Amino acid sequence: MHLPVSFFALMASVAFLQLGVGALSPLDALSGWQVGFSPTQVGLLGSAHFVGFFIGCWWSPQLMGTVGHARAFATFAACGAIGAIAHPLWIDAWFWAGLRVMTGLCVAGCYTVIEAWLHASVTNATRGRALGSYRVVDLSMSMAAQLLIGVLPAASYVSYNLLGILCCAALFPLMVSRARQPESPAAPRLRPLKTLRLSPLGTAGVVVAGLTTGSFRMVGPIYGQQVGLGAGETGLFLAAFVFGGAIAQLPVGWLADKYDRRWVLIWLSIAALFACALTVFYGTANTFVIFSLAAFFGLVTFPIFSVASAHANDFANANFMIELSASLIFWYGIGAIASPLIASSLMEVFGPPALFGFISIAHLALAGFGLARMLVRPTSETRTPYRYIPRTSFTLGRLFKRR
Repeated sequence: MHLPVSFFALMASVAFLQLGVGALSPLDALSGWQVGFSPTQVGLLGSAHFVGFFIGCWWSPQLMGTVGHARAFATFAACGAIGAIAHPLWIDAWFWAGLRVMTGLCVAGCYTVIEAWLHASVTNATRGRALGSYRVVDLSMSMAAQLLIGVLPAASYVSYNLLGILCCAALFPLMVSRARQPESPAAPRLRPLKTLRLSPLGTAGVVVAGLTTGSFRMVGPIYGQQVGLGAGETGLFLAAFVFGGAIAQLPVGWLADKYDRRWVLIWLSIAALFACALTVFYGTANTFVIFSLAAFFGLVTFPIFSVASAHANDFANANFMIELSASLIFWYGIGAIASPLIASSLMEVFGPPALFGFISIAHLALAGFGLARMLVRPTSETRTPYRYIPRTSFTLGRLFKRR
């Protein structure tokens, strides 16, 4: 039951890709802030990233079916490299937003290809080990990418070129792999309105997850700068958020499988309200307190997407589960596209605490809606296993193609 050699090539590509595109968001935020962009303009960059992500989820399965996995990956990686390297050519918020659409396209497309290849390269006997290793690599490199901004000077030609080089380096492992490319099966339709009717709370949960993650990861660097953190400390601040989310997966998964998932969602949102309040009141304390609050915030907000997804799947029949997963990613994208621009605009008017004020309103609404839904629908007797969903998966992304 040894993992195939192609698996290690895939993991190497994930590592390079995550380092390259994962560090771009905080670097863009710090660079934009340094060259004089307003918080709203920095938020525009984050929203543009998720527009590209949304397009990539839709287009990537079609491209894979047309030119194959390797060429599709090369196309998307090239988009990411161009999107990074071209930043110093013109210092303009709208131009950078267009480049962020390209890097969002790169993230969705490359991860779709990698995860498609991953699932085709392993057997049922090795799939659990393979996915576990993949999640470790993805999260580890995500934290490392946040820390990179501590050594990359903002608004620097060298910094953007280095990230472009890392995107290009992600090409090598897959391009030289001798493994046969997998076939791309036809994808079911996307049905977001049917998903909304099937599980209103599950849909609301993934929208709030998109609002939370999109606003914090894209506007969080500006928050860090405004409360007095340096570039290196801002990287630690963002890495603490990812670390908190990583360690939450197993205990929250156990709770979501043992108890009513609606209560788990409600209590996670209440805990998120508490985390936001603590950050507003103590967010300008010493760095240890700030990092601890970021880790706690990640711990209670990161698992919400997976819990909401599991809750929605409890009400779906086997024939609709794949389409349901695709639709949940659609709703997540809606929240993630809107939130950076809204949060940054509020911060420009009301200051740094407005970021967490905005997030707390979303979680207050989710907790209230969860309580209301408990009065309408009884607990599902059928329960699907909780599983952590990293970023986007082929099972999800490939489904944006219509028949």
